[in-house]
Formats: sequence, C-alpha cells, structure tokens
Amino acid sequence: MNTLDIRNLSVRVAGNEILKNFSLTIPKGEVHAIMGPNGTGKSTLAKALAGHEDYEITGGDVLLDGTSILELEPDERSRSGLFMAFQYPSEIPGVSIANFIRAALQARLAEGEELEATKYYKRLYEKMDLLSIDRKFTARSVNEGFSGGEKKRCEILQLAMLEPKYAILDETDSGLDIDALKVVAHGVNTLRSQNMGVLLITHYQRLLNYIVPDRVHVMYDGRIVKSGPKELALELEANGYEWVRDHATATA
Repeated sequence: MNTLDIRNLSVRVAGNEILKNFSLTIPKGEVHAIMGPNGTGKSTLAKALAGHEDYEITGGDVLLDGTSILELEPDERSRSGLFMAFQYPSEIPGVSIANFIRAALQARLAEGEELEATKYYKRLYEKMDLLSIDRKFTARSVNEGFSGGEKKRCEILQLAMLEPKYAILDETDSGLDIDALKVVAHGVNTLRSQNMGVLLITHYQRLLNYIVPDRVHVMYDGRIVKSGPKELALELEANGYEWVRDHATATA
C-alpha cells in the first residue's frame, strides 16, 4: 500500500476537540493541497501527524504504507519515511546546516554503520546545485538570523537529502515574498517524484500557482468538506471561505 492513509482521525488540544473524524488518503507520486480558513485545524493536522506531544489523539489511525505510526515517537516516524516542514522553523545556534543534515542521515543508519563523509558532501552539493542554493549556505547555523525565505530553503534542502516517502509542508509559503516563494516552489517541483507523496497545507491560492496540486481539499471545522481538482483553489480565491461554511453546515 503506497499511501499515507489518515482514517477518522480525532485530535484534542488543551481539552478542545480540533480534528473530528478527519480522513484523507495521499498516494505516493501525488501532491495534495489542503486549504481552509484560519483556526480550522490545518496546522493541528500537521503537528499530530508529526507526533507533537501536545496533540492528543482521541480516535482514528494513521497508516504509512499500511503500517500504523501513532505509537511511534516523532524521530521514529521520521525514520519510517515521514517529513515535516514547519511553518515557523526553530533556530539551532552553533549547529551548521551541513552537520545537522548529516546527523539526521546518520540516525537512519543501522547501529555501527557510519556515514562516509566524502560521499555525503558530494551528494549534499549535488542537491544544493539542483536547488540553486549557494554552497556557502551549509556553513551557517540552522535558521539563525535567517530570513523567512532562507528558513524555507533550509527545509527544502533537508527534504532533498532525507528523501522521505511522504512530506508534510505546513504553510511553507507563510511570510514569503514572491521571489522566495518561487525559490521554494522550484525546490518542491524539482523533488516531485513517484516515490514521494506531498501534503501541502496553505491558506492562500498563490502558492498553488507555482506548485500545481493533483487534488485540492477544503478543510473546515476539523474535517474535509469538499475535494476537487486544482481548479477548486481558484474557486476559493474568487469566492472566499464563506461558502465553505455554508456548505459544511448543509452537509453536517
């Protein structure tokens, strides 16, 4: 089963039920976009999938290629093939990007196996060239003093090196100007393949002008209320989210 299968997932945060029997299937090789108004549960979904301890799973399951990941710790989920690009990536002073990514790859190896430095840097520089990232970038501390675009570029480089089965990009367009947005979109589009499924969480349609999704899902009140082709994003852009509320009420 080459899918990330979210089945009737319910999630509580600080005593409040945010996700309510949320279901979605993302096949490998496809990009699925989730859109919706603020406060509807988009980032809650991302953090719950990643295993954030503040997000309590109260029902449902998440299957990665047929195997449940809900009992796994965040690092175990990552090693199983799940990648999370954060809306607001944290700074890690004193740790270079090159060493950070190298440690993440080393953690995926069997005990006693070592990542060969020459091969690692050869592959790192190949990915950086592919993504049009200056090689000096890797000597900088992770996200320290970075602009919004540089932080997202760092996330995309990690995505390129880790080669996950499924990538969750949580509002990766947040705070980006148009030039930075194009850089990030170029990176994601370059990495699209039949070996990776992508869940793209966004509030605005503009990102989807550059990363064209296979499917668009509209989220409201903790669940998917409408799905459709890429043109659905244009409908949202033209009409706003008021009709989503009306649709959700009518189908509840």
